[in-house]
Amino acid sequence: MSAHRNYALILGCSSGFGKATALAVAKQGYHIIGVHLDRAAGLAAVDELKSELNNLGADTHFFNVNAADADRRKEIIEFIAEELSKFPGASVKLLLHSLAFGSLLPLAGDKDTKVLNQKQIEMTLDVMANSVVYWTQDLLSKELLGRGGRILGLTSAGSNRVLPMYGAVSAAKAAMESYMRQFALELAPMEITANSIRAGVTNTPALSKIPGNTIIMKNAFIRNPYHKLTTPEDIANVITLLIKPESKWINGTILGVDGGEDSVDITWYQPTESEFGLC
Repeated sequence: MSAHRNYALILGCSSGFGKATALAVAKQGYHIIGVHLDRAAGLAAVDELKSELNNLGADTHFFNVNAADADRRKEIIEFIAEELSKFPGASVKLLLHSLAFGSLLPLAGDKDTKVLNQKQIEMTLDVMANSVVYWTQDLLSKELLGRGGRILGLTSAGSNRVLPMYGAVSAAKAAMESYMRQFALELAPMEITANSIRAGVTNTPALSKIPGNTIIMKNAFIRNPYHKLTTPEDIANVITLLIKPESKWINGTILGVDGGEDSVDITWYQPTESEFGLC
């Protein structure tokens, strides 16, 4: 572990993958800068997370704002610059993009079908993909993203598979993977790696908003060799490996973290109700 202060900037920090990652890297000595968007009802859970992180020895700075808002992003970047200036050698060593907010409508249909409009498509791509570019640009312009840092974007099998009403999100996931490959090339001189993590189907608040999520989880349960769903902690555990210096040669790739769900096709297994309560 470096003697310098390491920070993790987590976009989408209050639940799911972001929350699990914050806790995992805090145990590795990282301080946490979290960006999230929660209504008043969800803020108690955020306060609980901050308390857990503080108990692990992490300083926490949380911002309840839209991470895709350019003005809010600039304000947070200025805060990070001021915060890091207090500690010589401090830097952001992990940028995790775990934003999951987009429009779930079909791309096309007949005259009676409500389909995605331009604003909805652009919003989905902006939040779930383009924003990682803008955050990275701003961190680099202020020299806040340290040499040897890690940029990680969450993707899913939806980047190359189709689901009803998932077209805009699927495009965003594919764009995220493309951006990570491009970062891997452009940031190699700074020894900053960039990778996509393709998580297996995980029962998160984001999944609960997708129509047919029960069927999605049941199908994943059947396909997975372990007959389990992926958990946020499964993803966070891999991220704790990727922040280690020894992972520096993993770059520009898509890491499947799903227990084999997307690569082992099992069609014969039928779970019982006791095994899988969603049956």
